This record gives sequence, C-alpha cells and structure tokens, in this order.
Amino acid sequence: MKIRIPFLNKPPLVPVIRLQGAIGSGGRFGAGLNDAALAPLIERAFKGKPAAVALAINSPGGSAAQSSLIAARIRRLADEKGVKVHAFVEDVAASGGYWLACAADDIWVDDSSLVGSIGVIFAGFGFHELLARQGIERRVITAGRSKSLADPFLPEKSEDVARLKALQEPIHRAFIAHVQARRGTRLSQSADLFNADIWVGQQAVDLGLADGVAHLVPRMKALYGDKVRLAPMGQRRSLVQRLTGSAMGAAMAEVEDRAAFARFGL
Repeated sequence: MKIRIPFLNKPPLVPVIRLQGAIGSGGRFGAGLNDAALAPLIERAFKGKPAAVALAINSPGGSAAQSSLIAARIRRLADEKGVKVHAFVEDVAASGGYWLACAADDIWVDDSSLVGSIGVIFAGFGFHELLARQGIERRVITAGRSKSLADPFLPEKSEDVARLKALQEPIHRAFIAHVQARRGTRLSQSADLFNADIWVGQQAVDLGLADGVAHLVPRMKALYGDKVRLAPMGQRRSLVQRLTGSAMGAAMAEVEDRAAFARFGL
C-alpha cells in the first residue's frame, strides 16, 4: 500500500507557452514565430507529464507552413504524453493564429478577442505606371515562364492571378481540414466559417470556433485547483544574440509585427 505524505505532494504543473506575434520563418529582422525556434520550448513544456499545457495566443497569422508545423508538433507531443492542451486567445487569433489555437483541445477567448480569418492571402503592389512616368524600362530575363510570376514592376496578368489562386486553394483546403478535424461537431453547420471572416468573443463561441469566454489563470484554477503552478515558457536568446542584437533590428522587427496586427485594427 502506498503512503502519501500530503506536504510532499507537488501541486499540478501547467506550463504556459506564449505564442505572440506574426508567424514566419524569422523575417528579415529575426522576428516571428517559427517551428525551429519554438521546438525546444514546446518540447520542454511537455517534458515529464504536466497536468496540462496552456497556449497564450496573440497572433494575426502569417506563414501557413510554419503554422502547420508548430501545431503538428504540439499535437504530436500532446498525444504521445496524453496531456490536454488549452488555448487562450488575447487580442487576436486570426488566420495562422487560429491554426495554432486549433492545436488545443479547447479554445477560450476574451469578450473582445478577434477570432477566425480562415483564408489565404497574397498581397503586393503594382509599380509599372510609376516606372513608365519616370522613363524607367523594366528588363527581366528568365528561364521558365513562371519565374517572374506577379512581378510588381509589370502590369498584372490574368494568367498570373489564376496561377496564384491555384496555389492558394490547396493551402486553404488544408486550413479548413485542420479546423474541421480539431473542432468537429462543435462547428456551426449553418454559417459560412471558411470565407476569411473574423468574429468577436462570444460570436466565435456561438459559431463553435471557441468553447467559451474565460481567462487563463482563473480557468486553470477552476480545472486544476487553486494551487496549480503556472510556468511561463518563453523563447531563450543565446548570449551571442543578446550581445549582437541591434536596436535598429529590434525596431524594424517591431514595425513588421505591428503592420501584421494593424490589419485587425490593433
């Protein structure tokens, strides 16, 4: 018979992984959530067998591939360890940010959280008229007719638009499949959830995109007791990164991040 000594029993541990910012391979200035950078942090969160893992999400989205890789890593470890994952949305979990949220077993939002944007976007500029006014001639030599696809310095071509849409479609289908697989019958059957619309707080709950309105600390206490230990997990920067990181690079990274959030008025 096992003898339990109450004061030696540790309270339940819930590591909290913060997923903050745009999702990408790293950006020109080193910013962005990506699988390579997050892998050690996620592995550490699932080390041993915690009571659960919480995701604190505040992301406007970004790379579909990186979103998929990060979410798949979380799910693989959760399934291997038999650990439940809870997602808590702060300002926004849109596009790739919602892809990450769907890696959790349940999703909780604030009344003012923005959720959804289940779609794919390609954005660019057209400079051909500006170049013409300035007397600048664009010269491009390629091997392969698609090498200059959607060149911003040339007039838009209908065949380029068709090609880009053809590239977007399988990514959109993969996103939809991920959401449907993770949310299942909780999703509303009467609403068009996959047209890239966004919803606020309780609206997302009513549509089945989220499970309720709740905040991380009180919800974790309600589920795992008042003595639950919440362990924040942040990305670690090496000594070299800390010594060589420039103020200009940090500032430009912030500009990139804020531009992504600005699409949602944040």
